[in-house]
Amino acid sequence: MKFVDEASITVRAGKGGDGCLSFRREKFVPLGGPDGGDGGSGGSVYLEVDAGLNTLVDFRFKKLFRAGNGQPGMGRERVGKSANDLVIKVPAGTLVFEATTHELIGDMVRGGAKLLVAKGGIFGLGNTRFKSSTNRAPRKTTKGIPGETRELRLELKLLADVGLVGLPNAGKSTFISAISAARPKVADYPFTTLTPNLGIVRLNTEQSFAVADIPGIIAGAARGAGLGLQFLKHLERTRLLLHLIDVSAFDPERDPVKDYSIVSAELGRHDVSLAMRPRWLVLNKIDTVSDDVAEACIERLVAGGWSGPVHCISAVTHQGCDKLIRAIQVWLERSECVDVVSTA
Repeated sequence: MKFVDEASITVRAGKGGDGCLSFRREKFVPLGGPDGGDGGSGGSVYLEVDAGLNTLVDFRFKKLFRAGNGQPGMGRERVGKSANDLVIKVPAGTLVFEATTHELIGDMVRGGAKLLVAKGGIFGLGNTRFKSSTNRAPRKTTKGIPGETRELRLELKLLADVGLVGLPNAGKSTFISAISAARPKVADYPFTTLTPNLGIVRLNTEQSFAVADIPGIIAGAARGAGLGLQFLKHLERTRLLLHLIDVSAFDPERDPVKDYSIVSAELGRHDVSLAMRPRWLVLNKIDTVSDDVAEACIERLVAGGWSGPVHCISAVTHQGCDKLIRAIQVWLERSECVDVVSTA
């Protein structure tokens, strides 16, 4: 399935049904009087989160969504049938903007959440509504009101607990495939990953967390170089960043601190809060180097100012992966407790 994270659509609510102009005509009932019924209400348009969706690809070709119109009123004071509301399914994490004003209408986060984006038209009144002691035969009715029409821009930001960042070919796709059921494309050349991938890591039946993998970040990504500008936004909802560094590529002329600095700079240019988000360094492909090389990389990073956690893994052999994901689960649970206390 092709990943699509932006779409523009038009939603049009239904028109209310017109009121009916009718008079009672029955044998043995003189001066029967007005009996025109009201029209039915027009259908409204809602957006609803569907946990089974993870892309906006359904909106690539269908751009117009219309709810039904209310039926007009009828004689014998019969009310027209109201139209059913139209419910459009969107993935969790969808931001809904007014296309012309760029105003944020809603943030679709929770599964089952519904958002009214176009209200249906109000029904018209039949002439029965206008009878009075001084007007026994009213010929007045009202028309149904048209429903709202809105131009919307949908933008998807993946909902994940952990985000993977790093230079191209750092092994992020291999890592997410090793710890989850996600199966991204893996190859031995840069920019193998062209779209974000979302994986669910399950430690047991009760403990799990979501991991988002985006295409590799290069210098200038925040200004549009590579694929960074398009997909960096998918890290904005994550709580923890795992920065993967390829230790197999290091030699005396290549410093891991430089690789770390490139990614950090691009995160900060895109969103300052991303650069300040909790981050762990993960030295990947340690199966291809000696312990001395891994230790030397850690020493360079510490000397360069890094003071956070550092984990050594091999995504190919799964060495150190179990220890890392258990540490992540513990950190996520502790951070949730801190959030609950701070908001109490």
